[in-house]
Amino acid sequence: MMAILTFSHTALQGVMAAHEPLVLLLAAWLDYLIGDPWNWWHPVQGMGWIISQYTQVVGKRLRSPLALKLAGIGLAVGLIVGSGLIAWTIATLAKQIHPLLELAVESILLASCLAGRSLRDAANDVLTPLQSGDLVEARTRLSRYVGRDTEKLAEPEILRAVLETVTENATDGVLAPLFYAIVGSFIPGVGSVPLAIAYKAASTLDSMVGYREAPYTDLGWFSAKTDDVLTWLPCRLVVVTLALLSGKPVSVWRICQRDAPQDPSPNSGWSECVYAAVLGVQVGGLNYYRGVAKPKPLLGDAREAIAPSHIHQALNLTRICFLLWLAVALVSI
Repeated sequence: MMAILTFSHTALQGVMAAHEPLVLLLAAWLDYLIGDPWNWWHPVQGMGWIISQYTQVVGKRLRSPLALKLAGIGLAVGLIVGSGLIAWTIATLAKQIHPLLELAVESILLASCLAGRSLRDAANDVLTPLQSGDLVEARTRLSRYVGRDTEKLAEPEILRAVLETVTENATDGVLAPLFYAIVGSFIPGVGSVPLAIAYKAASTLDSMVGYREAPYTDLGWFSAKTDDVLTWLPCRLVVVTLALLSGKPVSVWRICQRDAPQDPSPNSGWSECVYAAVLGVQVGGLNYYRGVAKPKPLLGDAREAIAPSHIHQALNLTRICFLLWLAVALVSI
């Protein structure tokens, strides 16, 4: 009995010593196997509810641009810092109950910040009917994931929309949260989860209120700028990593320098462009939103027409980049 207790104590000490690497590994494993099931509650739902309630109240009571901007600063700072603090508190309470509970809770929370499986599932959801010739169903499914009008899209435009979604969200949905989780894992007393959750809050704010159009022009400007700043470094690291993995880093970097700055976003253009440069395809062009035409800059050289294989290659590139960053972090912690 004494030997069993000694072994259990030693094993527990080992788990505690390797806590941060285990959290990163388990979260990556959970995201790969499960992703974000539709019928499970997700932290982003809670963030979205808070944003929605806040914007409704503010929209009814405030009218001046300055007041709306100040309210937007309060919303962004409150949600980002608050989300990180809540995650830290949950992890701390779990630790007081048992270290293994803390490990489980943090792994689940961090997995919720990673959208690798969800991104693959979304792409395959559209590609399945498209490759079987059901263009109508492919358009319908695509409308769940993109904001552009899909009712009249031909197959090449559907493929472009899927590739743009996969490559833009690779950074803010997969690799940037991992980046902040890794950074947090090196900060004593903080850990990987609070920073990843905080970044997820910034990303959610940007997607919900970070628009230049009314009614979010003033209320959402700070959220949009904050997300731009937080995503800038991980996005450039994605560009550098994929350029090196391509085996033609100079060529890929030149294409990105030439085309990516044309995009009004300081990050999404770079994220989409590096994948296009590596794959030898071109993204961007004319999109319609509620019947209004909006041109996007052309990114990359159209050496090949976009095919389903390019989308799968993009997903694989994201996975390789993710695993490479994860491996470097695990060796360094």
